[in-house]
Amino acid sequence: MFYSLRNRLFLIFTLLLTVPFLLLSIVIPTWFTSIIEEQTKDSTIEMMDQYSLYINSITTQAEDLGKQVLVSQETQQWLKAEKEENETTSAQRLLIKNQLKMQLSSMMVNNSNSMSISVFLNNGTGTWGNNSSLKEMEWFKDFMANDQRWVKNHRDLYQLHQDMREKNINSYLIPLFDMNMLELSGIIKVSFPSSLLETALTKIKLGENGRVYLLDDQGRNVLSGHVQTPKDVLDKGFHKITSGSQEKGLIEVNHNGEEYLVFFQKLKVGDWILISEITRSELFAKIDHLQNKLLIASALIFILTILTSYLLSSNIVSPLGKLTKAMNLIERGDFAGAKRFMPSIKSYNHEVGYVIKVFDHTIEQLNHLIETQYEANIRRKDAEYKALLLQINPHFLNNTLEVIGGLAVQGKKKEVMNVSIYLGRMMRYSLNTNADVVKLGEEITYIRSFIEILKLRYEGALSCEIDEDETTKSTPIIKFIIQPLVENAVKYSFIESTHAEIKIKAKKQDGQLFIVVEDKGIGIPEEVIGNLLHSDINTENYSVLDSNGNSIGLKNVLGRLRLYYGDDFSFDIHSKKGAGTKITLCIKVTEGDIHDEGRDH
Repeated sequence: MFYSLRNRLFLIFTLLLTVPFLLLSIVIPTWFTSIIEEQTKDSTIEMMDQYSLYINSITTQAEDLGKQVLVSQETQQWLKAEKEENETTSAQRLLIKNQLKMQLSSMMVNNSNSMSISVFLNNGTGTWGNNSSLKEMEWFKDFMANDQRWVKNHRDLYQLHQDMREKNINSYLIPLFDMNMLELSGIIKVSFPSSLLETALTKIKLGENGRVYLLDDQGRNVLSGHVQTPKDVLDKGFHKITSGSQEKGLIEVNHNGEEYLVFFQKLKVGDWILISEITRSELFAKIDHLQNKLLIASALIFILTILTSYLLSSNIVSPLGKLTKAMNLIERGDFAGAKRFMPSIKSYNHEVGYVIKVFDHTIEQLNHLIETQYEANIRRKDAEYKALLLQINPHFLNNTLEVIGGLAVQGKKKEVMNVSIYLGRMMRYSLNTNADVVKLGEEITYIRSFIEILKLRYEGALSCEIDEDETTKSTPIIKFIIQPLVENAVKYSFIESTHAEIKIKAKKQDGQLFIVVEDKGIGIPEEVIGNLLHSDINTENYSVLDSNGNSIGLKNVLGRLRLYYGDDFSFDIHSKKGAGTKITLCIKVTEGDIHDEGRDH
């Protein structure tokens, strides 16, 4: 019972509580995801812009220092003295070198970012020490081969201060050449601690586990540490970044079923690219955790809904369910069983308890009414019906006796014997009240006896044709439904004519039994037919003995058929004034014994 009260309450609670919460469990995380994704994008790009400005300030300062060193008089004098060592004494060269050192020291002291400046000649001669393996240094070879002026994270032992020698540094390289000759003679190296960039880089937050790198165009880390992002992600990302014209933005890369969000910004410093990367699952881990909690909460609410609806409805549904069983017993007429069942129905709900109490009292009242009035009425109706079955038209019986007497006077013993046999058969059939249902063949046999007597009475003025299908003879049917129709047909045929023609036909077709009685009498008025077709022949407002002993009547026949067969019975009356009447009875055929009491009518 989907529409039971318990199921309805469960459905209502589900629609009011579980479904909205379940929808919120899906909608809210999705909404949060879109908001967080947009905010993450905006905040990350903003932080990367700030970091870019910070790097630009440091690298610009490094570039300015390198240019100042290049054009300074001390640098050019030292370069000239080293190139013309044969024309200057060692003391002069030492003096010039010390002057350059003093200038470099002054620049480094006045610098706020702890930058260190070194000057090297191509042969490795340097301000803070000679580096014989200068040409073997990776950063030097990269500079000479690719003009790579920005050096990634490394260590340099040829620094003025010891702490700078022990730190990881990044450097800016500028060619050293004679301002007059424009001949490349060495290199100026401006270095600054990598921690300046690394500390600022850690301030770029991308979720809880986001990774931020400063990379060159080859995907190599400019700073210290290892790149943890999968190489395939970097390769795909760098291909899109370098092939595109955007200076900054967001790229989504799929790798092993995981979606990576790669934020990038191309810096003005050489070929450096600032990369910020995080997986979507990491970025929205809290949202996913929230959604899981909401789904669990939805499941708990769903279970709670079931329990609540069960507890709230049990005190109503269970008693009402038992009350329905009691009603079923009442419907079957088992008032005693319903009365015995009622004490088992318990309810703590005042309204339901009141209904149970009233229904219990109603059972008592109905049972009392049935015992006193209904059964008395049934007995009366049964008596009337039995009287109807026993009833034979007194005029017919009187006329039959007169026919017998007339035949006897004429000495027609055989005819007297035949009429007596016909009348005996009719009396025996009428007086048998043990069964209300007979075979159609027996009813037709009774009609044949009735017709034979009528033929003798009207002395050949009556003709009757009986067309009986052999398959209909064993069909069960209630008694005395054909004689009233035949009697009326004969009666109304002789009103305006001296001859009567009656046709009786019985046949089966499409699972239905058709009984047709047709005459050529005066016909039935249309208003009478209309009353028969539209009146409620099931009503109990008429007595079966309304015929006053003269005839059973068409209305009573139709009423009996409707009461017994219900919707399985229908009829049709076709009549034309002065041309006759055709009455068709249609009964749905059901196989079974003629004494079968299974029909509930």
